[in-house]
Amino acid sequence: MSLRTFKTLSLASLVLALAACSTTETNNTTDTNNNVTNTNGSNQVIMDPFNPASPLYQNKSVYFAFDSYTVEPEYNEMIQMHAKYLSSNPTRTVRVEGNTDLRGSSEYNLALGQRRSVAVARLLNQYGVNSAQLEAVSFGKERPQATGNSEEAHAQNRRADIQYMK
Repeated sequence: MSLRTFKTLSLASLVLALAACSTTETNNTTDTNNNVTNTNGSNQVIMDPFNPASPLYQNKSVYFAFDSYTVEPEYNEMIQMHAKYLSSNPTRTVRVEGNTDLRGSSEYNLALGQRRSVAVARLLNQYGVNSAQLEAVSFGKERPQATGNSEEAHAQNRRADIQYMK
C-alpha cells in the first residue's frame, strides 16, 4: 500500500469516526397537552395514558400494606403526574379500581378495595383533578394480578389501579 493511499484511508477513517460521535441539539418545547414539539415541527406524545412507552401507562398502580388503605408517600409523585395530566386534559376521565389479596371474605374485600380506590381518587382530587373526572370502584379479590398464596402474590394484589377511559 502506498503512503498516499494510507494517508487517504486514515483521513477518511478519522472523518467517519468524528461524524459518528457528533450530536445535534434539539430545541424542544412542551405545549399544554404535554406534547413535545421539536425544531422540525413534528409532535412526539410523551404523556399518553394509552401509549405503552408513556410513564402514565407504565406507572398506574398504587400498592398497599396488608389490611390498609393508606397511600404511602412513595406514590405521591406518581399520583401528582396523573393529576397534572388530568388537570391539563379535562375531557379525560379515570376509573380508580381498588383490589385486595385473596384472604378474607368477599364482602370485606369489596369494602377494603373501595376504601383503597377512594383514597387514591381523593389524592387526585386534592392535586387538582375535577371530581367529575374520577370514578372509584372496587373489585375486591375478584381481579388478582398474581396467582398463588405467597406473600409476594398477595402484595401484588393489594393495589389500586388508575385506568383511563376512552
